[in-house]
Amino acid sequence: MSKQLQVTLYGADWCPDCRRVKYILGRHKIDYEYKVVDDDKKVETEMLALTKGRYEIPTLKIGASVLQNPSNAALLKALGITENITPSHEIVMIGAGPASLTAAIYTTREDIETVLYERGVIGGLAAVTDKIDNYPGFPKGIEGLTLSDKLRQQAERFGAVVELGEITKIHDEGMYKRLETTDGDIYARAVLIATGSDYKKIGVPGEKEYYARGVHYCATCDGAFYRDKRLVVVGGGNSAVQESIFLTRFASHIDILVRGPEFRASEILQKELKEKYQDKITVHFNTTTDEIIGENNLVTKVVGTDKTTGKKVEFPTDGVFVFVGLLPNSQFLAGSDIELDAIGFVKTDNHLQTNMKGVFAAGDIRSGATMQIASAAGEGATAALMIREYLEGKEHPLPN
Repeated sequence: MSKQLQVTLYGADWCPDCRRVKYILGRHKIDYEYKVVDDDKKVETEMLALTKGRYEIPTLKIGASVLQNPSNAALLKALGITENITPSHEIVMIGAGPASLTAAIYTTREDIETVLYERGVIGGLAAVTDKIDNYPGFPKGIEGLTLSDKLRQQAERFGAVVELGEITKIHDEGMYKRLETTDGDIYARAVLIATGSDYKKIGVPGEKEYYARGVHYCATCDGAFYRDKRLVVVGGGNSAVQESIFLTRFASHIDILVRGPEFRASEILQKELKEKYQDKITVHFNTTTDEIIGENNLVTKVVGTDKTTGKKVEFPTDGVFVFVGLLPNSQFLAGSDIELDAIGFVKTDNHLQTNMKGVFAAGDIRSGATMQIASAAGEGATAALMIREYLEGKEHPLPN
């Protein structure tokens, strides 16, 4: 990389992807200027001039190029950096969320060489969750980013190595599995797939067109852009209610659009919303989201249908946050020999092994998972023990 290359990072301290980018820049000793957009209109205006109005951080200016929330591979390419990768490992874990970080704690404590590959934020969706209230051992709850950092630090203390890269395919070559990555092929005696899940889209007109210009899927990442503004939240589950409560820190008012006649969220969350946030949150049951409309590259309103009357309804808004469920991060397995269920989650046997010998799966990516951080960590521990037995030759029968 040229020493004259100037790097400017526009971000905020509460942004998980900004921390990810800082981690990469620091790891490779890249000098950069850090500009905080939070509570600084001048810096925010400067960033928006570079991005042509797209609200998304981290934003980087690298020389003459502008990147918004780039993947690890895209950032390294823009910086002109090629990672040096060891071609063969004992265990490669795909993803660095709670499942694989927990698994890595177990394997590395037994001196089994372990490398984790992460294409996004270390900690996965847990890292972009504002507050986690149902993870054991934290009576007052814990910030998702803080929990993720603690898991990473613990795994690295025992010797786990986190590589920031992307695995695109898995091939069975007998004793070793060949993994295609964005930086070339690597080999592993055992593989743990723990890529988790990602936000589901609603697929209405305007959603794609106004992404990062008013449409978002992460409250902790983008909520602070909407101080003293109106918001619409789409969804009726735990995430929709929990993230709406978080967004009240910034928004002047929030309209929640729930497709069904009632919330699917837990009673505790519903009670908290009703008792503490009625003045800032209005809930609209039996209301569909049909279209997101905007002007001058900014969202202005959401159009829906009141299912009880059949009439169209409109909600003026400055932004839309969508929380309607999760989809598996298994696209890289499409066309592979690893069996997926109808939705795309990875099938395993009772020992968390897939139909490919030596390849295991744990956490939210696994078919039948409960989609909870605590259970993902538990599955990670179980997977680590199963992998150890596999490496010792104590194999379990593959699923029929």
